[in-house]
Amino acid sequence: MQALTSNQIRQKFLDFWQSKDHQIIPSASLIPINDPSLLWINSGVAALKKFMDGTEVPANPKIANSQKCIRTNDIENVGVTARHHTLFEMLGNWSIGDYFKKEVITWAWEFLTSPDWLDMDPDRLYVTYYPEDEETKRVWLEECGLSEDHLIPEEGNFWDIGAGPCGPDTEIFFDRGEAYQNLAADDPEMYPGGENERYLEIWNLVFSQYNHMPDGSYQPLPNKNVDTGMGLERMASVMQDTPTNFETDLFMPIIEQIAGLTTKEYGADNKADTSFKVIADHIRAVTFAIADGALPSNEGRGYILRRLIRRSIMHGRKLGINQIFIADLVPIVVQVMGGYYPELAEQKDFVEEVLKKEEERFHETIEEGENQLHRAIQDLKNEKAQEISGDLAFQLYDTFGFPLELTQEMAEEEGMIVDIEGFEAAMSQQRERARSARSDESSMAVQSAVLQTIDYDFNFVGHDQLTTNATIQSIVVDDQLVKTLPAHSKGIIFFNRSPFYAEMGGQIADDGGIYDGDRMIAEVVDVKKGPHGPFMHFVRTFDEALSQGQSYTLTVDRQSRLRTNQNHTATHLLHRALKDVIGAHANQAGSYVGPDRLRFDFSHFAKVTDEELQQIENLVNYFIENALNVEIEEMPIEQAKAMGAMALFGEKYGDVVRVVNVGNESIELCGGTHVNNSNEIGTFKLLSETGIGAGIRRIEALTGQAAIGHYQANEKLLEQVQQELKVSQKDQLVHKVQQIQKDLKTAQSEVESLTAKLMKEASAEIFKNVKLVDDITYIATSVENQSMDSLRSLGDTWQSQVASNIFVVASQNEGAVSLLVLVDDQTVAKGIKAGDLIKPLAKIIGGGGGGRPTMAQAGGKNPAGIGQMLEAVPEEIRKLA
Repeated sequence: MQALTSNQIRQKFLDFWQSKDHQIIPSASLIPINDPSLLWINSGVAALKKFMDGTEVPANPKIANSQKCIRTNDIENVGVTARHHTLFEMLGNWSIGDYFKKEVITWAWEFLTSPDWLDMDPDRLYVTYYPEDEETKRVWLEECGLSEDHLIPEEGNFWDIGAGPCGPDTEIFFDRGEAYQNLAADDPEMYPGGENERYLEIWNLVFSQYNHMPDGSYQPLPNKNVDTGMGLERMASVMQDTPTNFETDLFMPIIEQIAGLTTKEYGADNKADTSFKVIADHIRAVTFAIADGALPSNEGRGYILRRLIRRSIMHGRKLGINQIFIADLVPIVVQVMGGYYPELAEQKDFVEEVLKKEEERFHETIEEGENQLHRAIQDLKNEKAQEISGDLAFQLYDTFGFPLELTQEMAEEEGMIVDIEGFEAAMSQQRERARSARSDESSMAVQSAVLQTIDYDFNFVGHDQLTTNATIQSIVVDDQLVKTLPAHSKGIIFFNRSPFYAEMGGQIADDGGIYDGDRMIAEVVDVKKGPHGPFMHFVRTFDEALSQGQSYTLTVDRQSRLRTNQNHTATHLLHRALKDVIGAHANQAGSYVGPDRLRFDFSHFAKVTDEELQQIENLVNYFIENALNVEIEEMPIEQAKAMGAMALFGEKYGDVVRVVNVGNESIELCGGTHVNNSNEIGTFKLLSETGIGAGIRRIEALTGQAAIGHYQANEKLLEQVQQELKVSQKDQLVHKVQQIQKDLKTAQSEVESLTAKLMKEASAEIFKNVKLVDDITYIATSVENQSMDSLRSLGDTWQSQVASNIFVVASQNEGAVSLLVLVDDQTVAKGIKAGDLIKPLAKIIGGGGGGRPTMAQAGGKNPAGIGQMLEAVPEEIRKLA
């Protein structure tokens, strides 16, 4: 057996099946096409389901390839075990209604043992098979000449992963020798097919005969199919005789690159080795995934990518790598894998850019999130608590982008758990807040028959001028055409030209006046586009009438228009900043642009973190400070698309479009009005970011003088706080607040001490009320207005006095319920655990919780249920006994 490289193994596999008249097909993208059941292509057969289930007939029924796959159901095992990966290559061959068991088994044997191919020693190969599959057994023994003592029946040899093709399978194992034997010879797992390191599975031949239907039934497939899978990473480990997959040529170049960034050495420390392996594995996965079009985000496959990237960064920190480094590993991945996967080289620069931005963003948030969690863990340790609350886990996720899984990992390292139910409850509350924040916006009323008749050549001049002479074409009052709009009345006026912008594309209409010479004789309060294009001016007259055919001077409120321009150009820069900071998927989904403020809706599947919002605000202000020229040009739409111009939500475009280019930073199709230079915006202040629907977020912001007014209002508020706290200098405010907090904490500690003393005195009465369930003693009681700390203190007293086997105590405090359950070691040994007992009790008080076998705590929102909960204690004990 030769020590083949991974590339040689892959090529030999494909060459072998090509010699058997198989069509060699390229790997499918990791992102499934027309298959909503999968986040990723997770097996070789996943991309060929249409052939396997008979819905489509392939040109050649015999197929082979090397398929890139991603599986993320056991990420936590990556780097810990010898062969768990997120991304892996599956070498496979398929027969779609052509050959079946005899052919594929004999061919597999030929590929493995022939000197022309892998040249493996037959004596080192073992095979398992489904006990009821007598045909497979016969082929191995009679056709291949496998020794009977190398053939093992195995009940688990039926390939079934849920809905889809399934059937019996036969697995081939390679005996790596005594050097790799990690179990005693008499261990029940020490055999080919058991969980051991000596006998390694290298190939699985699946005989797909059935379709596992969603209702659980099994139906025969239109044709009997063959589906085989040989993991390249595992086979490389066998052929190169390495302890794990990570020492093969698929990973070692990456690990060596990582080692160059740290003082730690691979192979010298198990903990460090795990970090090396995790990073090497994850960088392969994210490089392939991004090259195939997936992007980091907060949902779906994007969330998985973000999780892999952040886990890599965290493990980098464990190796002492605190600088940006993930993107620097992309070239070595391309070097190792790019020969067979050319898309890696083609997308290399893009992958590096995505990873760099993602890591930069995370570095800005991770340290604070980590510090917060470390402080919380220390506080919990001081309180002898073992659980991180769901609220804290959600706060870390929502505020710092700190993945729940990382919180769980750090908690586990400290011997603690995380309240997952509480986290999910907090997440649900956020979704509910987003739903309640939605607004109902009515659409414009149906146009009248009169308005439908008004059609003429109209000229909007407002892009270049705020004043123009114009002639009245039509006047409409109460849905009737009239010749005159009387004094002190309201109506709709159509002019032949106008500087007033009509409400479109999120920008509200201009307001201003109608002048006769120097006298303002009417005001324009709103402008909308008419059915055929001419603008409808909603007008209120003063002391004079307006007449059809007469000419007047139309003047837009200059201050209002300039502020609107500031806000409109700012939305373009905000759009650009959102894409730069949170990703290219952040597309405009609506907007409001007026003189007072701006509102921008965009697609994104999670709350934008405070740190990201700060980056966005800083980036917009950076564009403003750089004094970018705003160039506006009309051009054919195809030319605009070639420039990379973005089309906006809800807009319809003709053959000729208007392109607004802000210093080449933002290029959008837009009919609105804008500043001439970004510096005219003055400043940009982001006010809020909220969710308004599924996958839609909203940002509100101010620019120019309105932003300055906001700063001034905050300054005044700060001065009021300064006066209330009697602090002479503003820079002393933080110190003063910290001192107040410290004093308050001291006072609270004193109160808690007194409360504990009172509770201790009251405990004598409480602990007299011992009841019996079978042979188990318990105390179930409630106390008023006590914190969880006080209940734990009471629990310490119960424990020291050995008052009963089980102690259940609840307290109502400010409309909420705290519940504590304690169980002694003797009762835990009988199978009754505090965590199991508290769950049904917590439901009665409208809450949830958990904990260790001897102690569990919960919170609830239904104080009225305390009595019912206490009455339920003996029955719940009986259920567990």
